[in-house]
Amino acid sequence: MKYRRLGRTDVEISELAFSCSEAAGLMTGDDQENAFNAIKRALDAGINWFDTSPSDGNGKSEENLGRILKELDAKPYVSAKVEINTEASEGISDQIERSLEQSLKRLQVDQIDLYQLHNWIDGASGNRALDTESVLGPEGAISGLEILRDRGLIKWIGATALGDTGLSRRLIESNRVDTALVYINMINPTAAHKDPSRSFDAAAPKASRGQDFTGVLGCCAENDVGVIAIRVLAAGAIIGEFKHYKDRIVTKDTDVDDVRFKADAIKDLLADSQGTLAQAAIRFVLSHPEIACVNFGAGTLHDLEDGVAAIEMGPLPDDVMARFDDLYQSDFGRN
Repeated sequence: MKYRRLGRTDVEISELAFSCSEAAGLMTGDDQENAFNAIKRALDAGINWFDTSPSDGNGKSEENLGRILKELDAKPYVSAKVEINTEASEGISDQIERSLEQSLKRLQVDQIDLYQLHNWIDGASGNRALDTESVLGPEGAISGLEILRDRGLIKWIGATALGDTGLSRRLIESNRVDTALVYINMINPTAAHKDPSRSFDAAAPKASRGQDFTGVLGCCAENDVGVIAIRVLAAGAIIGEFKHYKDRIVTKDTDVDDVRFKADAIKDLLADSQGTLAQAAIRFVLSHPEIACVNFGAGTLHDLEDGVAAIEMGPLPDDVMARFDDLYQSDFGRN
């Protein structure tokens, strides 16, 4: 296993973080032995970071992770999440405190290393989105998280860089979050693009469709905010799981047929020259030095081994990354 610095936390985090997500299934299914074996194998491989959420299996993921780590007497870093219900009568800080209390109990710990706001930030609150005041205001979510940090219940504060790209950068620049969950993959690599002004410049449109995350990685680097990459398989689209992908679109300006076209173009470009498509996807993301780790959800023990092997292979070669650049600039072969 290889390790990278996670921003201002100064933690040396394994390049592969173990996602206990419901989508992956290992930690929310009924096979307790399989879950135990997966956690043990991950630890043996040198993975030192496990990410979970109360929404994964309605708390089952947290319960399984807490129980198994206790059985193994293992103490890796653990990150968890909180998502504010914008329709609830309960206040934001109260929701955060109640959710944390439940997660601590399920995980069987007194402190969570990284607690992440999992709502999007946007111009108005609704559905999964919170407006700027609800995130950064005096009664907002970050203030609620800071109170819990000051009480010693969490060590670091993280946020999800989804919703409005400009507002996500503003959140990162606020100096109030230690890490960010950043959307980046071979289909949409825009978070690694460097000039934020292009996001709003009609004279210089992006070469390909999809939400424009330009400047997000650069903003994280400038503010020493650790980057945990999410959706590196584009919710399965890169490996051909479009039925699953259609149910889990989290980006704006996204069309399933467009994503399918791009996934096919990537497959034609790579074939099996860089390992499996999943391995190539991991290696692509880790080719960006601003990224500390990939949050990887393995559905099977075989998937986990694939992920570990991808780390051993290392980032994609420069010539392959250049070919990806050309593919993107041609709108995946359309131009």
